[in-house]
Amino acid sequence: MTPKSLVPSKEMLQEVMENIIPFNRHLGMKAVEITDGLVTMKLPFKDEFIGDITKPAIHGGVLSALLDATGGAAVFTMISPGDRISTIDLLVDYLRPCPPETIVAAAKVVRLGGRVALVQLSLYAENDPTHLIATGRAAYNIKRGKELPA
Repeated sequence: MTPKSLVPSKEMLQEVMENIIPFNRHLGMKAVEITDGLVTMKLPFKDEFIGDITKPAIHGGVLSALLDATGGAAVFTMISPGDRISTIDLLVDYLRPCPPETIVAAAKVVRLGGRVALVQLSLYAENDPTHLIATGRAAYNIKRGKELPA
C-alpha cells in the first residue's frame, strides 16, 4: 500500500475531478466523499442527460461516464502523485432506468497491484441510496512515475 504521505490530498483530488478535467466539469460532477480507496461522486441532473424521452430516463453513457470517473478517482487515492492511470476495462450492469434526478456513484478499490487496480462500482438516485440503478466493475492501468517534488 502507498504510504499516506504520497497519496494526493482530498482537496487536490477534488479540485482535479471537478475543475481540472474538462469532461467532468462539463457534466457537472461533484466529489462528495474521498477516503483511501473509496470515492463517492454525484451528478446533478440536466435536461441534456435524457436518453429516453418516453420514460424519461438518463442516458446510459452519462451513467457510465460518472462510474468511470468515480472509479478512477478511487484509484488515485491509493497511488503516488507521479503515477498515472487509464481505464483498461469498464463493465456496467444497468439494473433499471435512471430517473431524471441527481445521481450518485460510489467506487471501492478491491485490489491494487503494481500495474493494475480493480474497482467495484455502484450508482443510485441521491434520494434513494438503497435502490440501485447500475453496478459495475472497472480495471485501471497504473503507470508508475517519478515522485513529484514536494
